[in-house]
Amino acid sequence: MQTNLYHILFSCFFLFLFFNSTQAQEIDSTRTLRIPAEREAIFPLSDSLLKSTPIVNPNDDIIQEDSTKTKSFLTDNVISTAKDYMMLDAKNKKAYLYNEAKIVYGDITLEAGKIILNNATNEVYAFGIKDSLGNYTQRPVFSQGQNIVEPDSIRFNFDTQKALVYNSRTQQGEFNVKGAITKKENDSVYFMQNVKFTTAKDIDNPEYYFNARQVKLVPEKKVITGLVTMYIADVPTPLMLPFGYFPLTDERSSGIILPSFGDNQNRGYFLQNGGYYFNINEYVDLAVLGDYYTNGSFGFRAESNYALRYKFRGNFSFRYEKLLNSEPGFPDYSESSIYNIRWSHSQDAKANPSSRFQASVNLGSSQYYQESINQTNTANFLNNNLSSSVSYSKTFSGFPEVNLNIAATHNQNTNTQEINMTLPSLNASMSRIYPFAPKNGTKKGIFENINFQYSLRGENRIKTTDSLFFKPQMFRDMQSGIKHSIPIATNFKLFKHFSVSAGTNFEENWVFKTIEQRYDQDTQAVVRDTLNGFDSFRTYNFSSSIGTTVYGQKNFGKDKKIQAIRHVIRPSLSYTLTPSFDQFYDTYLVPATSTLEARNVSYSRFEGSLFGAPGNRYASSIGFNVTNDFEAKITSRDTTATEPIKRKLLSNFSLGTSYNMAADSLKLQPVVVRGSLPVVQDKLTINFNGALDPYALNNSNERIDKWNINNGGSLFRLTRAQTSFSYSFSNKDFERDQDEQTDDLENESFRNGGRPDDLFGRSADFDGKLYEDEEEEVVENETKRYNYSIPWNLRIAYSMTYDNLRRNNEISGHSIMFSGDVELSPRWKVGASSGFDFVNPGFTFTQLRFQRDLESWRLSFNWTPFGDRESWYFFIGIKANVLQDLKYDKNRERDRRL
Repeated sequence: MQTNLYHILFSCFFLFLFFNSTQAQEIDSTRTLRIPAEREAIFPLSDSLLKSTPIVNPNDDIIQEDSTKTKSFLTDNVISTAKDYMMLDAKNKKAYLYNEAKIVYGDITLEAGKIILNNATNEVYAFGIKDSLGNYTQRPVFSQGQNIVEPDSIRFNFDTQKALVYNSRTQQGEFNVKGAITKKENDSVYFMQNVKFTTAKDIDNPEYYFNARQVKLVPEKKVITGLVTMYIADVPTPLMLPFGYFPLTDERSSGIILPSFGDNQNRGYFLQNGGYYFNINEYVDLAVLGDYYTNGSFGFRAESNYALRYKFRGNFSFRYEKLLNSEPGFPDYSESSIYNIRWSHSQDAKANPSSRFQASVNLGSSQYYQESINQTNTANFLNNNLSSSVSYSKTFSGFPEVNLNIAATHNQNTNTQEINMTLPSLNASMSRIYPFAPKNGTKKGIFENINFQYSLRGENRIKTTDSLFFKPQMFRDMQSGIKHSIPIATNFKLFKHFSVSAGTNFEENWVFKTIEQRYDQDTQAVVRDTLNGFDSFRTYNFSSSIGTTVYGQKNFGKDKKIQAIRHVIRPSLSYTLTPSFDQFYDTYLVPATSTLEARNVSYSRFEGSLFGAPGNRYASSIGFNVTNDFEAKITSRDTTATEPIKRKLLSNFSLGTSYNMAADSLKLQPVVVRGSLPVVQDKLTINFNGALDPYALNNSNERIDKWNINNGGSLFRLTRAQTSFSYSFSNKDFERDQDEQTDDLENESFRNGGRPDDLFGRSADFDGKLYEDEEEEVVENETKRYNYSIPWNLRIAYSMTYDNLRRNNEISGHSIMFSGDVELSPRWKVGASSGFDFVNPGFTFTQLRFQRDLESWRLSFNWTPFGDRESWYFFIGIKANVLQDLKYDKNRERDRRL
């Protein structure tokens, strides 16, 4: 590549000769001169002293240029400045710029304490000057674009375009490079002697560096070295390489991922998370990783990220492990195969406003996270549910507007190994139509507010287990059906303060499998046959409701701490009528026995179908619900505030029940109570709910049609209650303008099906960095103390469940979980995640975390001190991606056989 430096410096020298005065001049201003070029010379700007430090061969012939030529190579303004003086020596054909000398041409800038232009030898010299204390200051700084070279001195020849650079300092990719002497072989290859290169920020005092006597440098591409020795704190280490190759690029590149190692009492010594990273292109990458254990166990992992700006982004991973316990032939020998598939896809909102495709998939073996011992799965072994969803939605504009959604879903209980899937489900709906609405103006009254919709829902639903997953039996048990719904409704105002709504809903269900039941006298059992074929049934119901809102406020005065309390009541009364559809029911006769009389058993051929059988019980129910909200107006502590602060005292406190007038007994349903109690505004809210049953229990602890108060008890029996809250707070809560946002697509624990927080602990990636740990630049001095502003954070989750449905009167669930981190110093951070189960006393999964920021290095230690996952993981390595494989890490799991 060519350089503009020769033309720039020659043009600067020409400007000095152009002046008529032959005496030295003191200038403290900026001179700008535009000279039109006779012929435009176009040169790339990526090769310059910014990247090169060439050396001049003294034996080279130097061709003298006539300074009186009018031909100019200038294509832009030349700006030259100096704080003390700019002097022209016409006799020796030299120009001098002294003290904060600076030459600017286009995007190229040369700054130094002193700059000398020698027209006799066609050379330029730039070097620093000494201050009053004798310190060498104002070293040359040559910059072009974003690239910068900072040597002690520069000597450059216009004709040969070679240069000699002493103690050059430059940045290539993630490396900071300092060379004692640098020479340029050609426009793209440079040779350097006595070179230090490191990823530390301070090149003059790095905490570590690599030292090489001879280096070949290809800017922005690579560094090739001879013998390389690693120094830590200027102390040589035994780590040496006969030669070295280091890529210089800000972009990702393909390469080997070195594994971590350790030993396991069940599986022997192992290597984990070693493999190869493929940088396929700028849109997609692939990492292939593997684990191997000396007893024969192994694991495989393939992960890929992809993104297309303004279109979509996502990631995909497949993980498989073959785990052998003990050794073949031993009585405790066993083996298992587990796998997991994850896929996350998110479409940019700007890509297509009328259609959207998104996916969140997490499926595989139910025991994957429980049996896997890879440290990347640490925070997810407590998962008891895996779920997936892949959906496509499309909106067809017009009138009426039609919305279409096609989705496939999956839900898996890892404890029972039960799997529920829909492959696929189809939902289509038409926007609401008001056939009697006026063309202009608002709708008023019952008639004008009449509206109807149409919606369709079709599903293929599968219920299976791990052992039958994606086997023929799974598809033979699949249930299919289509439901058509047409709701018709209206609403209006009554006496100005009451809102009334009424409606009916018509449904038609299509099924493709029905059942037939009969009693077999030979086996004395009920025989259930499945009949394939189309069948259908239709249902309808009616509902109405009336409600209002009542406001009440108590004022205490504007001079009071609490100025006013406001109470909002939203009572509602509803009525629901559901007919009995006996026409869809059949009966079979069960003959009499010695103990039982003959009887007819009723059943519906649609039992077990996708949407269930139609009801054969007539219901006429009245429902009642009342919701309360309490708010307070509090005087602000800010004396400049003109309005009081609103605070919620109790939110959504509701009581609800229903009464079935058509039922033979137990007509009143339990009263459901729920609400939210805000304790700390926008931070801590206690949620609670419960059920109050008015009926009594008999000696068998079964509900009877007798009021509990008439049975010697209270008005209601508390049968169930639950309360829970979660709270996160930190030192930042006492600072203003704190806004934290998380991206679920980037949250490793959440993508695995776990919690988005770290109450289940944190997993460590193969570079030692904890997932969800943001990389923050530490600007404080490492010896600085925090005093009373130590950064910290704490997250707490609490839950308690009371059960008294059948006089068991017990706390069925009671636990607390917590996780937090404390920065003891700007570079020391400790954290812990744990919890306690009060029902079955004992600590839940506990993890202790220690991290040390060593500027260019990262040190971390994760320890699970007890439990089934007892283990530890140690890591120390360089942060920079280019040296990511320069690390030491080890983890060990306890012997599970003990």
